[in-house]
Amino acid sequence: MTILRSLTFVAALAACQTTLAAPAFQTRLIVRMQPGVASTAANAAAVVSRAAQSRLRGGTARATVRPVRTLASGFDVVAIDAKLSDAALADLVNSIAADPAVASVRPDHLRHAYANAATPDDPYFTRYQWHLRPGNGSMETIGRDASAVANLGGVNAVDAWQVGIGTGTTVAVIDTGLTHHPDIDLTLGDAGYDFISSGFISGRDTDDRAPGGWDTGDWTSGAPYDAPGGCTTPEAAEDSSWHGTHVSGTIAELTNNGIGMAGVAPGARVLPVRALGHCGGYESDIADAIEWASGGHVDGVPDNTHPADVISMSLGGPGQCYPDSPEAIAIQNAVSRGITVVVAAGNSADNAAGYSPASCPGVITVGAVGVGGRRAFYSNWGSTVTVAAPGGGAYAGDAASGELVDAGFVWSAVNTGAHEPDESTDGYAYGGMAGTSQATPHVAGTLALMIAAARSAQLPALTPAQLKSLLVSTSRPFPSAQNPSLGAGIIDANAAIHAAAGTPLPPPLTILTRNVPVTGAALPTGGSSAYALDVPTGARALTLRTTGGSGDVTLYARLGQLPAADGSDATLVSRHAGNAEVVASSSPASGRWYVRVVGETQSANFTVVGSFVQP
Repeated sequence: MTILRSLTFVAALAACQTTLAAPAFQTRLIVRMQPGVASTAANAAAVVSRAAQSRLRGGTARATVRPVRTLASGFDVVAIDAKLSDAALADLVNSIAADPAVASVRPDHLRHAYANAATPDDPYFTRYQWHLRPGNGSMETIGRDASAVANLGGVNAVDAWQVGIGTGTTVAVIDTGLTHHPDIDLTLGDAGYDFISSGFISGRDTDDRAPGGWDTGDWTSGAPYDAPGGCTTPEAAEDSSWHGTHVSGTIAELTNNGIGMAGVAPGARVLPVRALGHCGGYESDIADAIEWASGGHVDGVPDNTHPADVISMSLGGPGQCYPDSPEAIAIQNAVSRGITVVVAAGNSADNAAGYSPASCPGVITVGAVGVGGRRAFYSNWGSTVTVAAPGGGAYAGDAASGELVDAGFVWSAVNTGAHEPDESTDGYAYGGMAGTSQATPHVAGTLALMIAAARSAQLPALTPAQLKSLLVSTSRPFPSAQNPSLGAGIIDANAAIHAAAGTPLPPPLTILTRNVPVTGAALPTGGSSAYALDVPTGARALTLRTTGGSGDVTLYARLGQLPAADGSDATLVSRHAGNAEVVASSSPASGRWYVRVVGETQSANFTVVGSFVQP
């Protein structure tokens, strides 16, 4: 497998450029007719056409105006087959708004991706994925970096896996779609849907939507995208991002399968919904995608047979989200169906209140921190932001510039194709990206863990508002005050899943170093502390012991999972009067051995030590 890294995207291998015979770029408008006026896309197109003939000048006056569709939320979408300047578009909108048959009109904005248990056996997990480990300040050397950094930004998914892995939940990822990858569960790939209704943006020869949530590429390098009348310039053109695959991997990459990396909720299934393509994606298509993913009906599209528990959207753009906008209405409809919607705050180092869907009512808006637990230099901020999660700081020390480092990125699955996906084994790769796009799926995955844990505990279903409240209340404080604000804190998947399951949060875990004694925290009667020792393959004569101090403790140990407070699931037990407790295994299995020390009476000043003979 290939490891790649870039500030805005991973380095891509060369691929043959394809010029598409796609329809031209369209300027789209979202129109709502007055009550009593037939609300059809054809009627709306007629109104727009009249205004266009009187307001547009030159070649655009002859541009074709045609109906596109009526959205699930009741708005009508029309298209003008021309790229209008901002001034011409504003003039046209004002003219349409003056028509007595029109209740409201707005541009159909293009949204863009925001890119900038025991330790699992996935080979790249330990080396790269700092963001899934506890943000407890442990010193870690990430990837190819030369220097260690204190990890204060991780979400602690590792300890959350002791409770559950999100089994039975579905997370809809509204993004660029999904590529084939051996480290992602692809069972819902065909069940997803492509909502892009512009052939120019989808890369298809027609404006039709299409079944399947597959990513066929979103490159803008080459005609027609970087040509006159396209959406970019040759200097700003980019190869395909495979953004949706990276986001999906962070949510639910397969774990403990012996390959690649891990996901926050490896038991969850991803439902890919393609709404972003070449040049981005229209707000109207995103609104219909939200309706469909949450179980609503969209005309012309088969109903979704796998409604999501969580919708994840690492996308957006400038402009406040108004409650009567298509995105806002679709989100409210999703929330009313019990679906939690998570969105990225944005990468403009600006107030998120001025971005959509980040400022839409009812969403969980996610800001980004780097490995050091501080706001990433690019992350939007403000009271609109609900919580923060690791998005990566990109540069050494989470600075705003300087040297790119592996500790500055979030790591997940990607593809190496420059344009179309490379479907050979050479195309399956892992890469680092940085952005609020990368922070968002950490929250979506944590919500999947919470929902599955509550179901497993046979508790009443948690509403989106309850899930949001638990996520906020269990977030970890920032290592230093954030000004401007970045939400309640950094999410803690372990604390969140315990809160959702209604179980006490286990004590903080202290990692033991072979033969190095650690002074245990004072314990009240019935209190406990937790420790762990990583035992390599082939080690012999494992011993775990407590000595000295005052009081009376009991020691429980187990491979791969912290024993219960009563020791009912422990495989090794030592219970004697006083603090001299020891358990041993002559030929221990390799992996992380967990130790729980329980105070039978008030106990203090004892030491804990683990040892084994090196292989």
